[in-house]
Amino acid sequence: MERTAVNPWAWSVGMGYNQGEIVSGHTRTLYCSGQTAMSGEGKPQHADDMAAQLALSLDNLESVLGEAGMSLANLVRLNVYTIDVDRLFEHYGVLASRLGAAGVAPSTTMLGVTRLAIPDLMVELEGTAVACGERERQVGGFRCSEW
Repeated sequence: MERTAVNPWAWSVGMGYNQGEIVSGHTRTLYCSGQTAMSGEGKPQHADDMAAQLALSLDNLESVLGEAGMSLANLVRLNVYTIDVDRLFEHYGVLASRLGAAGVAPSTTMLGVTRLAIPDLMVELEGTAVACGERERQVGGFRCSEW
């Protein structure tokens, strides 16, 4: 699989995301439901702690990706929903550093919303990831490599 960043302007790269990404040669696409600060038992965690909710939402997104044999490095799209954009930006480094450590800058949209599905939740992350399938890695002449 090949990824090509599309950035007609450089400012977004400094904030940790690309304006767009061309993905070619991929064979598996994972569309993740929105991940929030929920425990494994489905209970909301870290009421009124944006940084902790953001970190747990990322952990949960990574768990879904991992279950599909992927990681944050496979993320090509990230939608961020929050009830408080200003407060989220105070802790945006939590998200940016984890994406940076994975070597990825997915195209991203952040939206301020009135509320999320469960009242104590403040942030939700919805991702799309792509990866090569095992068959395509084995077929001669097919250009597909994990990054």
